[in-house]
Amino acid sequence: MGKHGKNYNASVQAYDKTKLYEVADAVKIVIANSKAKFDETVEIHVRLGVDPKLADQQVRGVVVLPNGTGKTARVLVIAKGEKADIATKAGADFVGAEELVAKIQNENWFDYDVVITSPDMMGLVGRIGKQLGPKGLMPNPKSGTVTMDIAKAINDIKAGKVEYRLDKQAIIHCIIGKKSFGDAKLIENFNALMDAIVKAKPSGAKGIYIKACALASTMGPGVKVNYKT
Repeated sequence: MGKHGKNYNASVQAYDKTKLYEVADAVKIVIANSKAKFDETVEIHVRLGVDPKLADQQVRGVVVLPNGTGKTARVLVIAKGEKADIATKAGADFVGAEELVAKIQNENWFDYDVVITSPDMMGLVGRIGKQLGPKGLMPNPKSGTVTMDIAKAINDIKAGKVEYRLDKQAIIHCIIGKKSFGDAKLIENFNALMDAIVKAKPSGAKGIYIKACALASTMGPGVKVNYKT
C-alpha cells in the first residue's frame, strides 16, 4: 500500500475517524480538508443492505442534482435524420451514426462522458457494446439514455443528471459536486441523491437498508455520515 501525503495525514488528524457526523458537519470537514491545488470533487459512498447478486435487489437510477456536478458532461448522440438535428440543436457535443460507431470500433475513441440514442438505433449501438459496456457508457433505458426524447435527455445531463448503481460490494459511489460549491449546495445535492437512493429501495431488501454512508473529496479521507432510514 502506498504512503499518503502530508496533507492527507494532517486531514485524518483533524477529525474523529470513528465518529458518525451529521450531514452538515461532515460536509464542513470534507471542505476544510480538501487541500489540493485544484477544485476537488466531492463524492458520496453508500453501503446498502442488499445482495447485488440477486436480480430483485438491484439498486440503480438517475437523479438531476439541484446544483449540478460542477462538470460539463460531453454528450455523444447516435442518431440519424430528424433526431440527429434535434440532438445538435439541444447541444450534443458529437452527433452521428455509422461513422461514429466505426470510429469507436477502430480507434477506441472515448472523448465523451455519456452516450444517448433512440430505441430504433440500438441495433447499431449493439455493435460497440463490448467497447462501451466495460466503461459504463452503454445506453440504457433505466438511465434515460435510450429514449425518444433526445433533447430532454441531453438537457438533463447538461443540467447535472447523475446515475447511481451498486457495485459488486453493494456500494454506490457518486459525485455530488465540487469543493467550491460550498456547504449549502453540497448538502442540497447530498439530500437529493440520498432521497433517490432511499426511494429506489428494492421490495426484496430486508433489514437495514442504508448500512453506512461516507463523504470524501478527491484527495481527502472519508468522513462517516450519520444517515439512517
